Amino acid sequence: MFLPRAPLPVAVLGATGVVGQRFVARLARHPWFRVVALAASEGNVGKRYDEACAWRLAGDAYGPAWGGLGSQRLVRASPDAFEAALVFSALDTGPARELEPAFAAAGASVFSNASAFRMDADVPLLIPEVNADHVELVRVQQKRRGTRGAIVCNPNCTATVLTLALAPLARRFGLREVIVTSFQAVSGAGYPGVASLDVLGNVLPYIRNEEEKLVEEPRKLLGVLVGDALRPAEFALSAACYRVPVLDGHTLSVSVRLANAAKLDDVRAAFASFPSAIAELGLPSAPAVPLRLHDVEDRPQVRLDVESERGMQVHVGRVRECGVLDFKFTALGHNAERGAAGASVLDAELALAVGVLSP
Repeated sequence: MFLPRAPLPVAVLGATGVVGQRFVARLARHPWFRVVALAASEGNVGKRYDEACAWRLAGDAYGPAWGGLGSQRLVRASPDAFEAALVFSALDTGPARELEPAFAAAGASVFSNASAFRMDADVPLLIPEVNADHVELVRVQQKRRGTRGAIVCNPNCTATVLTLALAPLARRFGLREVIVTSFQAVSGAGYPGVASLDVLGNVLPYIRNEEEKLVEEPRKLLGVLVGDALRPAEFALSAACYRVPVLDGHTLSVSVRLANAAKLDDVRAAFASFPSAIAELGLPSAPAVPLRLHDVEDRPQVRLDVESERGMQVHVGRVRECGVLDFKFTALGHNAERGAAGASVLDAELALAVGVLSP
């Protein structure tokens, strides 16, 4: 198990936003990391964190408000404003496209929740339990770009849930076709997000850019690393994404056609026995069971399941035969933890534990 000699200095970009707050809550209690800088927009630079940030995480599960860092002064999101070994980015796509390469060029390891660089050929797009070996692209990226640092991305929140659910089937049987419909929580839109008069008692049938991400990212995530290049997985995928009046948790209805014949019991067994490829690494944020199969017919449910393993577990249920493709099932995951802040922190733990990044 990797253990740093002393907690590593880390920073959070976009610390006042909803995902930024979740980064702070996790990192403030992390055994490997010490938060030395909270970066925000120019208008908030110099303010105390608790003055500039309306804390949105309630309950003991998230620790003290502002991560106990309320008195810390916010700094500019610039490589010359602070020194940190690792930088966690909760930036929007536009600012991320400018700032994340600047931090990497300055020698920082950037773990990003933004979509700006996810599909770049030399940027690892990671779900550690699924494709831990893809972290080796860090070395390729550093060589090609001539940087001491690197950018590592976690996937879109919905793509994370889908890919973790597909991984057992892809490994055992192969995938030919996937059709997915997502029912996505309002927190996925950030704060203040979707207007209440739009979403309460309603279902919104369009989320900008979401279907495109859900179609393209799983193929990269389930691809094979061959030398210095990643060969995407080859299967057809059709997606439809809906916003629903749920606070946290994306629910997916998935139908699959497998590349090789399987019985229903075989499919259930694949879900039930999906191993955690990183279990032996002892990563603090890794769930003991990354994918949980439910046997009862009315699970998974957001209210009952989404917070399990600190929001890092993905759930699968209602596994049954499909009248059009081969099989269908329901999947559920926490969009803001497994699909955002928790995912980036887990990626950083992996990169350190396997020695791709050196403290």
